[in-house]
Amino acid sequence: MNDDQNRSWRHRFDPGSLIAGLFFLAVAVTHLLAVFGHVKISGTATVSALLGGLALVMIIRFLTRARRRDMP
Repeated sequence: MNDDQNRSWRHRFDPGSLIAGLFFLAVAVTHLLAVFGHVKISGTATVSALLGGLALVMIIRFLTRARRRDMP
């Protein structure tokens, strides 16, 4: 296998996608716990957490994208 074939499956680390995935996993687990009665959480808190998490992910993606463009 030469370098071109090896490079085709590699990609840069994307912290925004990792944080987004972990955030949505946490929201899903919290929702499942609320459905089964283990956790009490209001709809307002869920919506606030979703909007805040999405804002955080967008900021991280914006910052990492800007940094990637500056790198050679």
